[in-house]
Amino acid sequence: MMLKNIFKRIRDGKDKKYSYEEARSALEDKNKRDKHRLAAHEDTKPEILYYLASDDSPEVRRRIATNKSTPYHADKILVTDEDCEVREELARKIARMLPDIPADEVAKIREQAIEMLETLASDQLPQVRRIVSEELKTFDCVPKHIIMKLAHDSAEEVSAPVLEYSPLLSTDDLTEIIAATTASGALTAIASRAHVDEEVSEAITMSLDIPAVAALLANENAQIRESTLDAIINQAEEVEELHPPLVTNANLSIRAIKRIAGFVASSLVDRMIKTHKLDKTVADNLLSKVRKRIRESDFDQEDQDTLAEQARKFYDQGLLDDDFIENTIKNRQRELLMQCLSHMAKMPLDSIRKIINSKKGRRVVALAWRCELNMRTALKIQQEIACVPSSQLLNAKNGFDFPLSEIEMKYDLALYDGG
Repeated sequence: MMLKNIFKRIRDGKDKKYSYEEARSALEDKNKRDKHRLAAHEDTKPEILYYLASDDSPEVRRRIATNKSTPYHADKILVTDEDCEVREELARKIARMLPDIPADEVAKIREQAIEMLETLASDQLPQVRRIVSEELKTFDCVPKHIIMKLAHDSAEEVSAPVLEYSPLLSTDDLTEIIAATTASGALTAIASRAHVDEEVSEAITMSLDIPAVAALLANENAQIRESTLDAIINQAEEVEELHPPLVTNANLSIRAIKRIAGFVASSLVDRMIKTHKLDKTVADNLLSKVRKRIRESDFDQEDQDTLAEQARKFYDQGLLDDDFIENTIKNRQRELLMQCLSHMAKMPLDSIRKIINSKKGRRVVALAWRCELNMRTALKIQQEIACVPSSQLLNAKNGFDFPLSEIEMKYDLALYDGG
């Protein structure tokens, strides 16, 4: 019996009682076009779908993975298929079917579906895990351990969907993830959730992850304590990236607005006045202070030149060492520190600023090594001057050694040597 005749009988709804042997014989005719159609048809017998699940053609197996009528045992074969697109299609299908499993079938079929999702959530390829995360991100009917596994995934494209949308993640879960994750973008996803409570907002702020803090400020549904907002404002004085979302944040008090007006650009002060619909007297007072600040800034270059001359003299006198640098950190002499590091590293001042402002722990550590400072000083520069996020802080190896090789540190500094 030819495969096309079997397909015709399925399509016409006639004589479905053909034998497995007949179907297998027809399949062995290797009619590729009809085999693809049979693999995709929802009325194809389960035993034929099972047979096709081991077909040599990846396209046939993809159609089997997509077919809602494919039996569990066939799907289980495809969970570890060598073709990643087969596993991707299976992940989509299983995840989408989970909420619609009838109540009387939950005990059996749901358990089977969950078993396959667990395997797919651990797939070696992040694109397969990403599909599972995307499909499950809004479900509340999924076992929590699967969501937690995806949330802790090291690949941002996998963790971000559930971190931003999953209703199963509690405040404790989110704060734990904030403290432990090293995935770039994970904290930004959490900061963008439809509801962010005060505890989570504080944890994000304390992480010093600038993109995440910016996303938190831009999130109208984020609850932020006054003390947390004060900490953000302290960060923002040195981080221009935080200025635009900060001035439009709905949680600002008049006291906070006055503080912010002391360091953001005049255009952002105008935006802050309009956003918060400030009283004319308050607005005029703010603008007056901004104009005064701009006038005073004319002397900044002269001050910078003075500090540069001081740093040069300290360097020539051989005074620049760990104790000296730690003292500038303690006294918050940021500009003097930058000038000193420039002399010690024999690098342009602009390069020093870029390294510090990058908030990358490995770059700051490499700079400290170049300046012949120790790791204790490097850690203080990371924490107190560069405001490196906790997830990217580099600690000493064996208590005092630099954690990176000389080759790695030279590589990290190579792009900055020319300014």
